[in-house]
Amino acid sequence: MNDEQVRTANQVLTGESWSIDADAPLQAVLDSPGSPPLFRRMLGSLVAWQTRNEKEVRRALTSPRLAPEWVAALLALGATVTVAGEAGSAEVPLEALLDRKVTGRVSALHVSSLPARGVEWGEARVARTPADEPIVLVVAAVETDGGVVREARVALTGVWPEPVRLAEAPSQLVGAPLDEARIRAVAAAVEGEVVPKGDFRGSEAYRRAMAGVLTRRALEQCLRQEGTHGCG
Repeated sequence: MNDEQVRTANQVLTGESWSIDADAPLQAVLDSPGSPPLFRRMLGSLVAWQTRNEKEVRRALTSPRLAPEWVAALLALGATVTVAGEAGSAEVPLEALLDRKVTGRVSALHVSSLPARGVEWGEARVARTPADEPIVLVVAAVETDGGVVREARVALTGVWPEPVRLAEAPSQLVGAPLDEARIRAVAAAVEGEVVPKGDFRGSEAYRRAMAGVLTRRALEQCLRQEGTHGCG
């Protein structure tokens, strides 16, 4: 990574958001002091050093199989991207780009300031060994205000036709306190929602069951963090 890439990655930090130029290598996400700790965890432990230095942010966003666990973290934290199209540039949710609802060249990635938003996050995974690529991974993020859930997002890998996707069921948490009963209900709903395909690492039934178990664990992490410290 050259000096210009470091400068580009760091110059857009503000008190309200974290942004990075899409031309920057993935390693710049780790090197940026304002990068959310969850991003460091996903990239540092699951993406090889060579890949982080050779592949740029844009490539990982438009080809999510490159770093699906990091993209899961981005989706859970409500990341947005600036996309330049025929009508000009616009900032859109990352999921719109992944769902191909928008087209154009991605120029930047943005994440709002998590502590300021009162966001808690949790992550759970299952793999054959701790060093292996996860068979199923879940990243959950819950934003609360006055003890009431304002937004809940859960992204999963290993259980969709796509490399990574948001589940719909966590929206059921909005408008009420986060508690064990609601977490169990959402985890069961996610288990019924996913569309896994079995392979040598895990059958369809196993992946479906893990989607529910790991969703519950990730949301329980959010519950334990709530009211004690910020995201990260």
